[in-house]
Amino acid sequence: NMVPFPRLHFFMSGNAPLSSLKLENYKLMSVGELTKELFDAKNMMVACDPRHGKYLTVATIFRGELSLKEIDDHIINIHNNNLPYYVEWIPNNIKTALCDIPPNGLKMSGTFIGNTTAIQGLFQRIVDQFCSMFRRKAFLHWYMVEGMDELEFNEAGANVEDLICEYQQYQEATVDDTVEYFNADEAKGDFS
Repeated sequence: NMVPFPRLHFFMSGNAPLSSLKLENYKLMSVGELTKELFDAKNMMVACDPRHGKYLTVATIFRGELSLKEIDDHIINIHNNNLPYYVEWIPNNIKTALCDIPPNGLKMSGTFIGNTTAIQGLFQRIVDQFCSMFRRKAFLHWYMVEGMDELEFNEAGANVEDLICEYQQYQEATVDDTVEYFNADEAKGDFS
């Protein structure tokens, strides 16, 4: 499952190769290069750098006549070389799928879907812009005319700030925190 906690369901997606089809005829790409590009921040479709957070879960989907063993070897290599960017308390948090039919016009391609705490940077930018506009009451009258209340905007801003805090909490969590959490529940007799 890509969503370990219900509120943390915002994904980063990426694709590789990202190049012109005209250039693709001149550039031969190995599975290792494709995998490396797939995890590269420049190939992400969200304006945030995954190196500013930790991956909770990752799914990679490859297309083309590729070896699943070779893909897995490269994925394991990338994971092991970037351990600080993965939470330690979710084991085996990278899943891989392979479709042997290549995309039209390419020999191989990859799609990346990642649940990362770095997405909080995007939400922080949104909250900052929201607060700036809300302080000036910019465009607020359009919503008030439609029946919304100013408190709804305060609540929405607070919800996004809570989401940012929740992402930060899980980014900083360790295996020891998880053990302490479960031990506290056992002591209370709460196993729900």
